[in-house]
Amino acid sequence: MQLWSHSFNDGGYIPGEYAFAVFNPETHVTLSENHNPHVGWGDPPAGTQSLVLICHDPDVPSRGDDVNQEGKTVPADLPRVDFFHWLLIDLPPHAATIEAGTVSDRVVSRGKSGPEIENTSFPGARHGLNDYTGWFADDAAMSGDYFGYDGPCPPWNDEVVHRYVFTLYALDIGRLPVEGKFNGPQVLAAMRGHILAEAAIVGIYTLNPQLITY
Repeated sequence: MQLWSHSFNDGGYIPGEYAFAVFNPETHVTLSENHNPHVGWGDPPAGTQSLVLICHDPDVPSRGDDVNQEGKTVPADLPRVDFFHWLLIDLPPHAATIEAGTVSDRVVSRGKSGPEIENTSFPGARHGLNDYTGWFADDAAMSGDYFGYDGPCPPWNDEVVHRYVFTLYALDIGRLPVEGKFNGPQVLAAMRGHILAEAAIVGIYTLNPQLITY
């Protein structure tokens, strides 16, 4: 099984239009177009009943004390945790492409709706909650349920360039046994024992002006 994107090269920088925010020299960051990237795949194994697409960042600081604080940096040796940016489950096995911008085309305050998606190319597919749901939980202007894709927005003072891992899973079941407002750990747990194959690509991104090379 193969996975690829026309929006970025495997191992290369993700363009700003597919990010939640881009660098701004005056304010550090500015909200971006937040388009979902193009994703394409082929050759799922025999017996595939559904597909799951997950994007996660494994480089999120485990402690937020220094995040986005003037005069401070988030040290590279700080332990890191996962942050889920996209959970798309119950994709039909015949699907082979998600075009750029078709399921996310801007930052939506208080989040996009779900779990059902409006794109009729994927009948029955569902979106899970990404981790901006928890990140904005205490923000009066932004709190809500963030279903679907929301792109990179790493701390602008992080010493680490973040990785964004897009993984496609081929499953031997047609519908994943999660309901309602499901999240990343719940999807991973529900897939256990049902994965026939997987493929991954990685994009990188930073908002730290000392690290930006794109």
